Formats: sequence, C-alpha cells, structure tokens
Amino acid sequence: MTEPNQPLAGKVALVTGGSRSIGAAIARRLAADGAAVALTYSASPDRAAQIVAEIEAAGGHAMAIEADAGDPAAVRASVTGTVEAFGGIDILVNNAGVAVNALIEDVRFEDYERMLAVNVTGVFVATQEAVRHMKTGGRIIHIGSSMTRYAAFPTASVYTLTKGAVSGFNRSLVRDLGPRGITVNTVHPGPTDTDMNPADGPVAAIVGPGVAIGRYGQPREIAAVVAFLASPEAAFVTGADIMADGGLTA
Repeated sequence: MTEPNQPLAGKVALVTGGSRSIGAAIARRLAADGAAVALTYSASPDRAAQIVAEIEAAGGHAMAIEADAGDPAAVRASVTGTVEAFGGIDILVNNAGVAVNALIEDVRFEDYERMLAVNVTGVFVATQEAVRHMKTGGRIIHIGSSMTRYAAFPTASVYTLTKGAVSGFNRSLVRDLGPRGITVNTVHPGPTDTDMNPADGPVAAIVGPGVAIGRYGQPREIAAVVAFLASPEAAFVTGADIMADGGLTA
C-alpha cells in the first residue's frame, strides 16, 4: 500500500534536463514522493551528480545519464538506460529546453535548428520511446512556457514557436494514449527564478510588474504542480495546459 506522504512509491521517473533549476527541483520532488528517478544532463555532470547524491542521502534512488536532448540516439538511450536500471518507466517529464533570444531577422538558422532539436524533436523522441515501456497509469508531463499564452517581451518568437508545438502535441497525444490509461499534460511556468531567467536578471524588469502575486516563482513551486500530475490523484487530468505563472497570463 502506498504511503500518503509517498504517493509515487514503486514508480520510476525520467526527468530530462534534470541537473539544473526547474529540472533539478522536479527530480528532487518526485524522489521525495517515492519515485526512483533518472535524470539526464548534457553540460553539467557535477551538478547532476550533486542532485543524485542529495536524493540518495535522503533515502531515495536516483541516477544521472549523460544525454543531449537534441540528439535522438542519446535520448532513446536514456530511456533504455532508465528501464534497464530501474525495471521500467512510469513517469516521463520532458523538461530539457534551450532558448536563444533574438529578433526574428537576426535569428541564426543554426540556433533555430538547435531549439527545434531540443525543445520539439527531443520531446517527441523521449515520449515515443518512453510509451513503448509504459503501462496503465503512466504519466507524460511536458514543461512548456507561459509565453505560449502571453508574449511578454520581444526576441523570443522562435522559443515560443517550439513551446507552442509542444502544446499542440500534448492535445493530440491524449487521443493516442488515453485508451491505454496514460495521461499527458503540459505545465507552463511563468517567470521563474532559474539559470535561464533569474529573478534579478534583465527580463525580470520587463515581466516582473505583470506577475499578479508580485514575485517570481521558485523551481520547487513548478515541481509541486508536476508532482500532482504524476500522482494517482491526477488520473482524470489529461490534455491540460496548466499555467503556473503567478497570474501573469490571467
């Protein structure tokens, strides 16, 4: 029987881009809720190892897998590695993402291709591979962006394009996976204090005043939403775009 304070006991989760910021907070929270957690990283091996060490020190089970989210072969291998290490996969959190901001006329094509590879193709490949191993009760959770609802500043058109693609994928995928008892949802963080968008960074001066609760979000607050969607209590929630943005898009 699952303990009330560990609703994910016995579950296995894979969090892409889980070594930093929101991804790290998600990995910690899912592990605290009882899941064995695999997290991928690309350029932060020390930070990934630190997250694993923290989880294990707290009595959880975790592993780090080097995998560039823009490399389909590496993404597939990360799913295979998770299944081999922990015996299956129940929860996939497509968190890995990149952003290169520029006005549309200044966007370098290689930057466009990189964002597309990580933010869209990586999501597709991880999802396709993970569902091959999922059983009834599986969870797919994408990390999107409130920019899909409200573009608060210029230079983010390509990033928003990629996150909009994830929203469309989310809505249609429920028809494929619903009959299998697998839910699919997207969490759209608003201004959140991360490496990419720190609360004291240049973007904060632009978007900060528009946040209804008057502050940036914390990664753990996004992780809490993800944890709910991963839990048994969210079994009837699928196809949802959930804004966790402090009222920015209200």
